This record gives sequence, C-alpha cells and structure tokens, in this order.
Amino acid sequence: MILKLKDLSAADVQNYLQHAVAPRPIALASTIDNIGNVNLSPFSFFNLFSSNPPIVIFSPARRVRDNTTKHTLQNVIDVPEVVINMVDFDMVQQTSLTSCEYDYGVNEFIKAGFTQQKATLVNPPMVLESKIKLECKVLEIKPLGNEGGAGNLVICEVLCMHIDESILDENKKIDQKKYAAVARLGSDWYCKVDEANLFALAKPNVKLGIGFDNLPTAVKNSKILTGNHLGQLANVHNLPVINPNFENEILQKIVQYYNLNPLEMEIETHKLAATLLSNNAVDDAWQVLLANDVV
Repeated sequence: MILKLKDLSAADVQNYLQHAVAPRPIALASTIDNIGNVNLSPFSFFNLFSSNPPIVIFSPARRVRDNTTKHTLQNVIDVPEVVINMVDFDMVQQTSLTSCEYDYGVNEFIKAGFTQQKATLVNPPMVLESKIKLECKVLEIKPLGNEGGAGNLVICEVLCMHIDESILDENKKIDQKKYAAVARLGSDWYCKVDEANLFALAKPNVKLGIGFDNLPTAVKNSKILTGNHLGQLANVHNLPVINPNFENEILQKIVQYYNLNPLEMEIETHKLAATLLSNNAVDDAWQVLLANDVV
C-alpha cells in the first residue's frame, strides 16, 4: 500500500503516523499559568535531541477535530518553564486520566490522584510519583502550522534531574532493568519496557564493523541467516580466522553426517550459526561458518 498523505484526512494521517512512528516516550508535562493555575498533561510527541546543551522537545499539537490548542501551550507561552515527569508502568493509568480535556483552571494533579512536589529551580510542581523528573526552562516555541494536527515544538533546556534511587545501580546510574518505562503506540496501544523484552545490542563505537560487503559470499547469500544475523556477523572489527582449538559437539556431528553432501552441510551449519547468533555467541557462530568453508 502506498499512501500520499496530502490525499488523506488529517485524522487518517495522524492514525497512520502514530502507529508507524512508535514506540514514543511520554512526557507528562506540568506547567503553570501567570496567576498560579497548575496544569498536567501527557505528550508522546516528545524526545531527547541534545545532551550538550541538554535539550528535550515536546509538541502540544493543535487538536485535529476542532483545531483548538491545549492549556499546556498557553502556559509555557505565559510562563516559559515546565517539569517533564517521565512515565513508567506504575503510573500509566493515572497518566492516561490527565489526558482528559478538563476545563481551564482544573488541576489534573487532583483529578488523577498525583501528588504535587515542589521543584527546585522552576515554578511548576513535579509529580512525586514519577521516578524521573526533568526541570526545564523553555527556550523557544516553534509553531509548525495553523491547521488541526499542527505541532508546536516546545524546545526545553533541562536544568535539573530528579531520579528515584530505587532504579539506580551500584554505580548510581539508571538501571534499565529496574525502570519499567512506558511508551505510546497507535490508538489505545502502549508498551512496557521490562527485563523480559530487553535485549543488548553490540554497537560499533570507535572501531568499524567489516560490513556486509566483506562477508563471505555463501554467508551473505544464505537462505537461513536473517538480516539481523548478518548484521551481527558484519559488526566484527576484523574478519575472523579459524581457531584450531574451537570445539562444538553439534558441529562435529554435522561434519560427520553431511561431509559428502556440501549443500546439506552448509544448510545445517547455517542453522547452527543462526542458533548461536540468536544467543549472541557471535565468535562461535563465525567459527562454525568458517569451519564449513574449509571442510
């Protein structure tokens, strides 16, 4: 299916994009107007854009159905400060309640049962229940349009972070396994980050991966190995060589049974390599694949 967005309704564009560009972290933004009324509202058009200076941006978009704007936008125009309270699973239902369109002046902290906590550097209060809170000053507000669905980029400099010690590791860094962050998808869908769905991925930092173009032809054209598998193999810094001390019982059986049938042996070794790669045993997978080339 090919969609030309100019031919779609604003509601359909929003629906497709919110399902496609996901998951998105949620900024539960607390703001205040110039007479002291507090507002609390969630935004999933939000992310980190710079660490030096520390910049986050969220976007209170104009409502698609009637082109009205949210109280948050007017508040940050009047008082250019905001606390971004990060949302985890323990507070997601209360956060959803803050998205209700209460009348101007209604305090969503009270409606959602959240506790106001005094910030240290800005006027809007923090959400006590949030495990990570970012006190920010608003540097710029950039409108992206005047029609329903148009965003307004609220560009914020993070002045201070508050982090619950329950989610820190022994080095006082945030432990991703302890922090059940929640992210927004399309429609009514959300996702929860927990240890069951976390995975580590080796990143090429200073050293460069050899790349797909340097993979052996039989490996690159494998019918068994997936793009993710090949990506793991291509991420090594140098093309591996045979390790004469490498031993694998399954590989030995493959060689024993399929030595006279090179095509079948290639299939079986690639299956074994795929299993090893799925368990992040990249070095062992390379040895299996190299062994197939020399047998």
